[in-house]
Amino acid sequence: MLVAIVALTLLAGLSGLLLGYAAVRFRVEGDPLADKIDAVLPQTQCGQCGFAGCRPYAEAIAAGAADIDRCPPGGQAGVEALAALLGVEPKPLDTAHGVEKPPQLAVIDETQCIGCTLCIQACPVDAIVGAAKHMHTVIAQECTGCELCVAPCPVDCIHMVPIATTPANWAWPAPRAA
Repeated sequence: MLVAIVALTLLAGLSGLLLGYAAVRFRVEGDPLADKIDAVLPQTQCGQCGFAGCRPYAEAIAAGAADIDRCPPGGQAGVEALAALLGVEPKPLDTAHGVEKPPQLAVIDETQCIGCTLCIQACPVDAIVGAAKHMHTVIAQECTGCELCVAPCPVDCIHMVPIATTPANWAWPAPRAA
C-alpha cells in the first residue's frame, strides 16, 4: 500500500513538472495589435460587423481580413480612432452593417413578460436576469444597447429607449490611440 502511494505521488509530481515546463515552453502570445484594436471597439458584442463579437472583429482587422468601417455602435468616432491607431485614412461608416445611433438601453415591460427566457439566451453580455415562467428585467449598467434581445421576444415587451445624455456619457468613450 505504501509503495502505491509513493508511486502515485512521484507520478503526480513528475506530471506537474512536465505540465509546468510545457506551459512555459509552448506558451502562445496574443496578438498585441488585436489587443489594441479590441480596446478601441465599444464592446457591445452586437455582431453587426459580421463577427461574433468585438474580439473576433479586432482579430480580423489585425489580420487584414476586415475593414475598420463596420462597427455602427462605435460610429464615425470609432472608425477615426481605429484609423489613427492603424495609421490609415479614416473612411465613412459602412451603412451596410447598420447606422450610427445614440446610446440605447433595453427595457422590458414586466407586465407583458411571459418568462420565455429567449431574451436571456440572446443577450451576449448577460444583462437580462429572470427565470423561466417568471418576469425578466434588464441590468441597466450591463446593457450595451445591442438590440439582440428585441427580435426573439414573442410578445414584443422589450423596447429600446435612448439613454439620457449626462456629463458621464456625453461622448463615445474611445481610448486614445497610442
